[in-house]
Amino acid sequence: MSVPTTPGSAVTDLLGLVALGELLAFERMAGDARLAPDLRRRAALGEMAAAEIANYRRLADRLGALGVAPEEAMAPYVTALQAYHDSTEPRDWAEAVTKAYVGDAITDDFIREIAVALDGPDRELVLDVLHESRYAEFAAAEIRVAVEADPRVADRLSMWARRLVGEALSQAGRVAAADRGALTALIAQGGRVDASALFRQLTAAHTARMAAAGLNN
Repeated sequence: MSVPTTPGSAVTDLLGLVALGELLAFERMAGDARLAPDLRRRAALGEMAAAEIANYRRLADRLGALGVAPEEAMAPYVTALQAYHDSTEPRDWAEAVTKAYVGDAITDDFIREIAVALDGPDRELVLDVLHESRYAEFAAAEIRVAVEADPRVADRLSMWARRLVGEALSQAGRVAAADRGALTALIAQGGRVDASALFRQLTAAHTARMAAAGLNN
């Protein structure tokens, strides 16, 4: 069962959530680029940030076409998403790329599972703005380089990744309940009995992702 696209619906709630995520990701990546050890890596993260703000504009334009101000659609999620970024500020380049790899991926998984309940055009838009695989591959490669250079880094980054996923799941729970529980309704319409089933799947995907980057779950 798909959800009709009407102003003030669960659709605009989800578009607002994704738009805010893209906006905050742009701000975070642009800032984290300064942690890069060389210009090549700095440029790579800068390109990722540019893609985020371009995606934000696509989502904001779609909300406007639906008669909803982007800032109003994003407002219910500011506290949860900002809290996640404020509590997971990376200290160095290795932590920055781990956050891009782990945090962005689990967020994408969360959004992807919810988006299946949308009508075609909006579902395609949401899925299209999720992070490209080449960015995840870049981040995973940087993690492996850091571990190869100093194997002791693996334990630190593994602990950091566990903290990231814990914070992400905690804030995802708050997001799912925000703004009249519209996203919880989307989870159910997407075939989930409750949010806990979704979070178990997110955790399983995270475990596989950690192994692929050479980190311990």
